[in-house]
Amino acid sequence: MNIKEYIIKEYAPYLESTQEDKLNKINIKKTNMVTFMQHMNTDKALVFDILLDHTAIDHVDNNNMEVIYYLYSTKYNHNLMLSIMLPRTNPKVHTVSNIWAISEWLEREVYDFFGILYINHKDLRRIFLEDDWIGFPLRKDYKDYFMLEK
Repeated sequence: MNIKEYIIKEYAPYLESTQEDKLNKINIKKTNMVTFMQHMNTDKALVFDILLDHTAIDHVDNNNMEVIYYLYSTKYNHNLMLSIMLPRTNPKVHTVSNIWAISEWLEREVYDFFGILYINHKDLRRIFLEDDWIGFPLRKDYKDYFMLEK
């Protein structure tokens, strides 16, 4: 049994849907996602001890934001992509910085460029753009207000 099949079998209540593809991608529910992420980190059959990357995709056509986590296990040399769909208006998800410390910085980057809020994040503020920046530049409907003034 591969890791995707194992997760589908063991953690079905946490899953939104699974895709039949060659990627190790699983769509998870927003509810209880922190508990699910803790299982990904501590389950002895998985041991996803590294959060390699965290990003988002703006699906403006269906009014959703997709939050993506790339996990890696140094113990077993396997990886996994987890995805959570959020509404485009006021997107919020819990922080996973208590599981993977690097997410503190990665979540700030996603907040800065996409406007996704992280519940219980210790220091959620812009990391690249100035504090008075208007909007979120990686949203597909973003207007560069500073360029419009000229």
